[in-house]
Amino acid sequence: MQGNEAMKTNDDTNPVISLAPDAIKSKIYLIRSQQVMLDKDIAGLYEVKPIRLREQVQRNIDRFPDDFMFQLSESEVDFMVSQNAIPSRMKCSIN
Repeated sequence: MQGNEAMKTNDDTNPVISLAPDAIKSKIYLIRSQQVMLDKDIAGLYEVKPIRLREQVQRNIDRFPDDFMFQLSESEVDFMVSQNAIPSRMKCSIN
């Protein structure tokens, strides 16, 4: 866990992660005039791998709004790499 996170438990003794607002704000990007979070950042909040997050969304797609997720274009990936939001083109999945 990172320094601005605190592990708590709720009434059911399930772990609940509490984050400082700035910890989330720094992971929000403006893409296609929408505020979005990358799958790697959402997966990090839930402490799972991004591929597992994407699999679960696909398996339960009817539980999500139509615009919940989209694939970045090649130019968007280039921009995100240039902003250091993603480490490199080699480490992201572009179909």
